Amino acid sequence: MIIVPEREIGALMGRKESYQAVERVFAAMAAGDAYNFPVVREAIGHADALYGFKGGFDRAGMTLGLKAGGYWPNNLEAHGLINHQSTVFLFEPDTGRARAVVGGNLLTALRTAAASSVSINHLARKDAKVIGMVGAGHQATFQLRAALEQRGFGKVIGWNLHREMLPNIEKVATEAGLPFEAVDLPGMVEADVIITITSSFEPSLMSEHVSDGTHIACMGTDTIGKQEVATDLIARASVFTDEVAQAVTLGESQHAVAAGLKSEADIRQIGEVINGTHPGRASDNEVTLFDGTGVGLQDLAVASAVVDLAVQQGIAIEVDF
Repeated sequence: MIIVPEREIGALMGRKESYQAVERVFAAMAAGDAYNFPVVREAIGHADALYGFKGGFDRAGMTLGLKAGGYWPNNLEAHGLINHQSTVFLFEPDTGRARAVVGGNLLTALRTAAASSVSINHLARKDAKVIGMVGAGHQATFQLRAALEQRGFGKVIGWNLHREMLPNIEKVATEAGLPFEAVDLPGMVEADVIITITSSFEPSLMSEHVSDGTHIACMGTDTIGKQEVATDLIARASVFTDEVAQAVTLGESQHAVAAGLKSEADIRQIGEVINGTHPGRASDNEVTLFDGTGVGLQDLAVASAVVDLAVQQGIAIEVDF
């Protein structure tokens, strides 16, 4: 069995490799060659933690496994650790034997950013120039760095409930040589692409904050009850997602579907656009929205890629098991 510790991930896995792995697995899902297992997510009754499992099987990539982990809200203050903690376990599809154990913390951030990046590449207007960030936490920096590689953006605008966090994304913009402007939410009408990456249970981004032709990547809603954007914006947009079943139950689409403003049949997999079985954006005036719920197959795809890289570079730790 191979072990790839968390400390090695940063030197092995970059944005390009993450993008490629996520794009491939989205394509496999849409083609029916990969599927996710039901998600388990529980409050464990200790340390205020949420813990769960996401897994699946990718027949095209021959990847089988699960990610175990969750959210410990007191970690940073009490233990000096990040609040999100996860580990990926991979198994041999032919035998069921354990293949690898991989640190999942950085990989989770990379694969989440890769997912929105894939959606921008396939759905945003080619002439998109202004990118808007709704949210400025740790994950927002990963999101923005990945997104900036998909279009020739000339400006970054940002909003966060706690404005003192905006320097997080301003720093990324500055590193990329782009001007940054802090805006109120109505100022998002300037954006051609918007990424929402918050943990909100109340909508922040309203339909009137979004101009025609905008692409929105909603990346923060992954739990029943969470909500980043108004239901009328979901109703207005052409909605794409990683997995429809998750989108309508725990993704950003859950509220619009519950209100009867969108049906499950209205929501398409981003993999269909990647495969060319769906045209994607139909016009420059269309509002497109990616409901990124985060699926186990994303974690398995990036973990499998990092194992291959670790073996190639002689970094993998091999143990008898």
